Order: sequence, then structure tokens, then C-alpha cells
Amino acid sequence: MEITSTLFTAKAIYVGVIFAITLGVATYSTYFERVVAAFMQDRVGPDRAGPFGILQPLADAVKMFMKEDFIPAQSSKWLFIAGPCLSMLTALLTSAVIPFGDTLDLGNGLMLDLQGIDVNIGILWVFGIVSLGVYGVLIGGWASNNKFALIGAIRAASQNISYELAMGLSIIAILMLSGSLSTKNIVEVQQAGHWNILYQPLGFIIFIVCAFAECNRTPFDLPECETELIGGYHTEYSSMKLGFYLFSEYINMFISGAVMATLYFGGYDYPGFTFMLEKFGNNVAVLLGVGALILKAIFFIFIFMWVRWTIPRFRYDQLMGLGWTGLIPLAMFNVILTGGVMLLTVNEGGSNWITVAASWTGVALMLIVTAFYSQMQYKKKKLATA
Repeated sequence: MEITSTLFTAKAIYVGVIFAITLGVATYSTYFERVVAAFMQDRVGPDRAGPFGILQPLADAVKMFMKEDFIPAQSSKWLFIAGPCLSMLTALLTSAVIPFGDTLDLGNGLMLDLQGIDVNIGILWVFGIVSLGVYGVLIGGWASNNKFALIGAIRAASQNISYELAMGLSIIAILMLSGSLSTKNIVEVQQAGHWNILYQPLGFIIFIVCAFAECNRTPFDLPECETELIGGYHTEYSSMKLGFYLFSEYINMFISGAVMATLYFGGYDYPGFTFMLEKFGNNVAVLLGVGALILKAIFFIFIFMWVRWTIPRFRYDQLMGLGWTGLIPLAMFNVILTGGVMLLTVNEGGSNWITVAASWTGVALMLIVTAFYSQMQYKKKKLATA
């Protein structure tokens, strides 16, 4: 009974720490968004609230709390309140199955697994929670009783459903290689530098593009397109309800980065893990692995910001066309390519180098065919308009 109580306490502390890290990274992502934007646009950036502007997130929080909490008279009040709450809840629940580290030795034979819940369907959990996230946006847009908010909500629903299909297909290749739906097993397969990015370059490109769409980030931020829809699905929101919507976007960015690190970049694996394990022991090596995973996730947050201030927004027909006629066929091609490579490597004794070479050769051939096809289509349009 005492051992169970100790493990429960340790797990509760771990969950609290991960919750705090998630909120902390999301909070200061708003600050680094401004810093990156200033760098991209050759501006000063935040420099008023504290040294180097590092207290800007605190100033934003105070501003959100002090603004009037407005609810439209003709709105559905309880659904209007439930929308942003659901967005925050789904954003936080996704991290439950992400293995942030290996196993810590607590002494007296107690071992703490640095994962919220280790279920054998971890990937399905991620997709299930992500698919529920769109309900927060859809409910908020519909309950606002505002046509611009409703259009933004419908855009968000159609966009998320469209890009979840391609994202799911890109994951199938990972499942074929690892032979498991468990996120823990997927990470363990990648240990010692055998990261999936080496074997799944096309799958990763498809996944990260879909992650941009799922997070409603530029160039896929059509649900809150200010040039067309005022503020999109959260037009009628103010105070902390608006804050919940904006904050959930940054949490989703962090969780998306952690999921990409888990699936494609070895999770908590890092160069020199074996050396650290032998030199400093299990706990130090494991904690460094936690730091490695968080740094990988933060790097992807930077990619999200970099793209936002580099690429212009798509038109809505371009966004849907990319999802249905571009990414889904590419994801299906990737599944077929992965199956062919697996058959080839079985016949050749399972050499990793053959797998890597075959994967990247297939991607190169696909790019050549795509470029050739695009050039033919361009010439055809040019002749038609001449």
C-alpha cells in the first residue's frame, strides 16, 4: 500500500511538472513570437515590460483579465462559455501519452515511468483528442450568433477534417516500421540514433504541413482570417475566453512539436545517451533526455513562427486543394513506398542503409515526377490562355 501511495504521489508530481512546463512554454511562446517577428521584419520587438521585454506575457495576462467579459445578448450563453474551455481541455489532454523520458529510479526498487498514461493505442489517443479539438472552435463560432464567426468555425471544421486524413495516412508508415500504436514503443524503436526521419522524410513533410493546418497557423489560418472574417470564430470573444482560444493555439504548437519529436526525431533519445548513462547514471541520462525532447519541441515552435512571418496566407480553395489533391495522394504513395522498402530490406537482410537509401530515392523520384507534372500543367494553362 505504501509503495502504491509513493508511486501515485510521484506520478502526480510528474503530471504537475509537465502541466507547468506546457503552460510555461506556451506563455513565453507569445513573447518569442514577437521576438521572431521583430527579427524577420527588422524591428526592435518587445522592450518595455521588464528587461528585454521578458515580462510581456505577464502584461498580456493582466490585460486579458482586466478586459470586459462580454457575452452577446442573442448568443447561446453556456455553449459560448464551453467553446474556449473545450479548446483548452483538448489542447492539454494530448500530452498525456507523450513519453517525455525513460524510467527514473526513485530508490527502494521504485521506478517512475515519465509518461502520463502508457496505453498501447497512444497514437489513436492523440488523433482522438485532436479531432475533438475542432468542437471547441465549432461550438464557439456557432454559439456567437455571428455570421463571420460561423463561417470561421465551418472553415476550421472542414480544414481540420481534411488535413487529419493526410496526417493519419502519414502515420501509417510509422506504424508499419515500429509495429506498434504505443508512443513509448515508437520511441524505443528509434534509440541509438535510428530516428524515423531517416526512413520517413516524406511522411515527416506531410505531417508537419498537416500540423500547421491543425493548429490554424499561417499559411493555414483561414478560420481566423482578419481580412475576410474580422476575427474569425472568436470575433465575439473578449477577456480570458479570448485568451483561452489564443493560449490553446500555443499549447497545440508545443504539443505538435513534442509529437513530431516523438514520432520522427527519437523522442527523448539524444547523441551521447549511452556515454551519459555509463558516466553519470540512469537518472541524469533520463533527465537530459527530458530536456532533449523539450528542446526539440521548442525548435518546432520556432519553425511554426518562422513560417508565419515568411509565407503569405493561402486562398481557401488552395488550402483545400492542397489537402485533398496534394497531401492525401502523397501520403498514400508514402505508405506504398514504405511497404516496398520493407519488403526489399527483408530480402537484403534488413540493412538500415538500404532502407535509408531506398526511402530517400523514392522521395527524389516523387519530387522529379511532381515537378515534371507541374511544368506540363503550367504549359497547358499558358497555351489555353494564349
